[in-house]
Amino acid sequence: MTDQQKGFAAAPAATSAPSRVTLHLGHLPSKKNIKAPWPRTPSRVDPNNPPWPAFRGYHEYSFAHATMGVRLPTILGKAIDDTSRTLNEQYSEDVIIDLVACLERMDTLMADLSGNQKLRPIVDDGEADVALWNKEIAKYFQGKDFMNAPWLFAEAYKYRRLHECFSVSKNWKDYDVFYRQKCDTFSRSADAVFELSMRFAEPFKQAENLSDAERAEAERLMFLELTQVCLWGNSTDLSLLINMTEEQIKALQSTGGDHLAATEKNILGNHLGQLWDTVKVLRKKTGGRIDFVLDNAGFELYCDCVYADFLVQSGLAKQVRFHGKRIPWFVSDVTKKDWEWLLNSMVYGHLFPKSNEVERESLRRLGARWKQYEKDGIWIYEQHPFWCTGYTFWDLHSEAPDLFLHLSRSDLVFFKGDLNHRKLTYDCAAPASTPFDQAIGPMANAAGAPKVCSLRTIKSDVVVGFGDDGDDLAEKLDKEEPGWKISGKYAVVLLSEGRPGEKVHFA
Repeated sequence: MTDQQKGFAAAPAATSAPSRVTLHLGHLPSKKNIKAPWPRTPSRVDPNNPPWPAFRGYHEYSFAHATMGVRLPTILGKAIDDTSRTLNEQYSEDVIIDLVACLERMDTLMADLSGNQKLRPIVDDGEADVALWNKEIAKYFQGKDFMNAPWLFAEAYKYRRLHECFSVSKNWKDYDVFYRQKCDTFSRSADAVFELSMRFAEPFKQAENLSDAERAEAERLMFLELTQVCLWGNSTDLSLLINMTEEQIKALQSTGGDHLAATEKNILGNHLGQLWDTVKVLRKKTGGRIDFVLDNAGFELYCDCVYADFLVQSGLAKQVRFHGKRIPWFVSDVTKKDWEWLLNSMVYGHLFPKSNEVERESLRRLGARWKQYEKDGIWIYEQHPFWCTGYTFWDLHSEAPDLFLHLSRSDLVFFKGDLNHRKLTYDCAAPASTPFDQAIGPMANAAGAPKVCSLRTIKSDVVVGFGDDGDDLAEKLDKEEPGWKISGKYAVVLLSEGRPGEKVHFA
């Protein structure tokens, strides 16, 4: 019997391209459905080896591939266009030459990104996160390129490199290539903005003739509705919706009661009930501190503030701390500049020329109250370097123990949006049925871990917390609605009880 008769492919001719050698094993037992030993044990988890397999840019089936190959070059191209527009507005030769050098560094980054170059260390530009970045690159990503490093790290690295293009300059260290876009999108959000300002401009009061039970139920319903407003406000994500029309923005930002009732069925991991049980007891505590790890500027931040305003007025929180980014990040993430712009534009701005005086006054009153919260120390804006590193939040307690300790003193920490959710869950291919507590690792089980709530509209591959039947649900959606993981149609509200009250230990 010849080799080919035995089931081996014949050797190719010397001049032809080598063919794949295959075995035809018709008489052996069928392949077994052996499951890989996931999740990894904690001792084997690191930034290049998440608990479950990482999404990487070369995975053509994943959103990572579309992001690294198409979205990021497109976003960087728009950033170059914005910088060129700014260059054309300058008149001082020194300032112009300085900005031209920034553009040249952006062109180099585009060539590295498009050519899938290896990840080099971050230049020491004086930022507080340089050591964290370069330690992670040296330890886990030596020789890795944009497409084969885990998507989460490679994407964050691109935005850090973009900041470096300006941070090493003399005159442009704080330039935000996304600032115009963020401001413009909020200015085209008039319908949803006034829908909320007309309702909440005046301090929140309940009807006086309600019984205690009726009062408690009214507060519960208000809380649940505003939690959904805060959740679906995340729909306006500029890194995904690069060219939005005003009508698309209106559709995304609808905050009417009927709309919210219809969308609750799209919350696939729904801990709203447990969240209310957690929050309603806070007014009885001496602390009553709630933290928001922010996501998008503009309309989403506005919704976050409406929500936080209600929490303060109702006594559910005595203090709210907002955590933003120190540098421009993932297109539309909140910076201190975005925070100040929103509040001051509400009070002093002329963003909405088609609005009437009553609407503008409602926005002014709302903004004035929020600015007073800041002056009184009830609202506090913070920005820690860790939020703009490549690390996931599994490493927060080890790489930024000061920040972990700070969050451990909070009664509840909301993590807003898709990127924060990816960082909580290590952005890996965990089964949809994976419990949220398990998926977020140390943020749930480390000593001192705070109560954590993720409010996220689903815009990327990782999905967890869907319950015992979650794997079947995810498989059904894969078949019936391809692309459901990136559409923003579905969401999760997931709560982890953490381990508050325990003494925090750091290695």
